[in-house]
Amino acid sequence: MKIKFIGGAGTVTGSKTLIESKGVRILVDCGLFQGLKPLRELNWEPLPVLPSTIDFVLLTHGHLDHCGWLPRLVDQGFKGKIYCTSPTKDIAKLILLDSAKIQEEEAFKANKEHYSKHEIAKPLYDVRQAEAVFPLFRVVKTNEEIPLDAEISAVFTNAGHIIGACSIELKLENKTLFFSGDIGRDDDVLMFPPTKPKKADYIFLESTYGNRLHPETDAKAELEMYINNTVQKGGTVIIPSFAVERAQSIMYLLWQLKNEGKIPNIPYVIDTPMGIRVLDIFENNRKWHKLPEEEYVAMCKMFTMNSDYEETIETIYNKQPKVVIAASGMITGGRVLSYLERYIGLPETTVIIIGYQAEGTRGRKLLEGAKEIKFYGKFYQVKATILEIEGLSAHGDQEDLLNWLSELENSPKKVFLVHGESEAFEELSFKIKEKYGFECEIPQMDQEFDL
Repeated sequence: MKIKFIGGAGTVTGSKTLIESKGVRILVDCGLFQGLKPLRELNWEPLPVLPSTIDFVLLTHGHLDHCGWLPRLVDQGFKGKIYCTSPTKDIAKLILLDSAKIQEEEAFKANKEHYSKHEIAKPLYDVRQAEAVFPLFRVVKTNEEIPLDAEISAVFTNAGHIIGACSIELKLENKTLFFSGDIGRDDDVLMFPPTKPKKADYIFLESTYGNRLHPETDAKAELEMYINNTVQKGGTVIIPSFAVERAQSIMYLLWQLKNEGKIPNIPYVIDTPMGIRVLDIFENNRKWHKLPEEEYVAMCKMFTMNSDYEETIETIYNKQPKVVIAASGMITGGRVLSYLERYIGLPETTVIIIGYQAEGTRGRKLLEGAKEIKFYGKFYQVKATILEIEGLSAHGDQEDLLNWLSELENSPKKVFLVHGESEAFEELSFKIKEKYGFECEIPQMDQEFDL
């Protein structure tokens, strides 16, 4: 059996792990690289194996860095089955279409305004290529064994990260491989705690927050303070948010604060068409989250939901103080750029960063104190107040990751640390060895192992 790391190794994004056993090829996740330009350029490179020779894709969840390369995979010849949960299928469809539209729009804008370095800017994939993925999805239920081949089976278990997110147990050649996917927090606002593995020969563990602990501070209280301070200055609060689950978590906390009379009666806007559609997925998949129906209905009534871009323009030019949740979460694209174009240069504006910001993204640059950021081919001065609420990340921290390993009844032969940055890998590796004595391996991109 061979394992090849062709994404999410030595970096956080682009998750792709290839398993080859007795002529069967399985790809766990098929994500897009994000952040630094050398990483983004990898999205244009072919895989080290022909997509037509891959038999199955097992999808842990629907975030872009785990599913966003599927249109390229299918366009280059993959004809196999893509297994995932029902919410993951729905979210992946939304995210792939949104990604394709953003790429089409950005290529069109770059060509129109002549700021691309290429003679003709092209999207990585278009809407038609994204839609070609959809017929290959196969929905699975959690905790049920799915036969992939005569001697290969998979079981999906709740990972708690976003709605539909799973870890994947893969049994083949009398070995058990356990892929964590992205692991949620044990005390998430909306999601249930992740299911912990009981037995595994090899574990593939995400390490996004491998060197960090979420602060003890109260994220809800921070949100209250930042909003009130901004409104007193007559400013607008902009919250760049991942459209899936983080946007809904922020909505829920804002609804609680407003219900308790702790934040003012101003417009609260959710401006991510995908985030709005994700609300329907929450409505239709109640067993996946903690939100009671009556609270869900009341929460939705509080928000102005912008679907059309005309509504976005209207909100942007409304001078009244307001709170806007807009995608994307790492400020890599989407409608949040339209808001920042007008508001990032105003001292009374507050931008609240939530969730992980990959290296090289605009969100990471703002957190690191950038005085200007570039988008749409122009530089914009940063005069807004940039704040971070760490307690709202959908990723488990170091303690959660260590706790996820706590119910193993055996010592795995090896724990491969993936989906992280070098400091996170090193510290988490040390902590795992110290607490459990498990041997850890930090694979590099394109590295192959015989198991």
